[in-house]
Amino acid sequence: MQDFFLNSEMRWFIYKIDYNYFSHSLNHTPQNKSIPLSIPRNPKCENMDPFTPEKRSQIMARIKSKNTKAEVRLATTLWRRGHRYRKHCKTIFGTPDLVFKKYKIAIFVDSEFFHGKDWETRKRPVNNAEFWANKINRNIQRDKQVNEYLTSRGWKVLRFWSNDVKTKLYTIIRTIEKEIENAHQKIYYKPELD
Repeated sequence: MQDFFLNSEMRWFIYKIDYNYFSHSLNHTPQNKSIPLSIPRNPKCENMDPFTPEKRSQIMARIKSKNTKAEVRLATTLWRRGHRYRKHCKTIFGTPDLVFKKYKIAIFVDSEFFHGKDWETRKRPVNNAEFWANKINRNIQRDKQVNEYLTSRGWKVLRFWSNDVKTKLYTIIRTIEKEIENAHQKIYYKPELD
């Protein structure tokens, strides 16, 4: 059985209950291996967040903006296929996640929540709603500004959602490789003028 943790506000966090621990005393049948337990909420807490504001702040602070799992997965797959790139190149406006400077291709791997995928139709955060609405709307505007700036300078901007990188990796890889091939053709196979 995994540990039970009791925090300073007397709330139990239960992650998993081992069937073998309870089977003798509770006479469970093999079909009913789990015990429905509820987690007591903090009466001081106005929202439904099980964590204190300090703990939630720590959790949110640990969310990475660089080298996320999806980004690393895309980068390592491209590297294994022989493509060489720069990561988080600060000399390019918007600091793309992956950059092919030679071909002027900038790749961004965006989180669905922080970059507002389906922002107009999706369920909005309830806690601190005004802050999140402003933050995500600003991220959406910044993404548009970065796209406009880079495309006006001749760059090809590719944006992928992190969930798509997890589920459609090879479709994304093929899209990137097609763009590299097109850029390569433009650079090295210009028609000669007579």
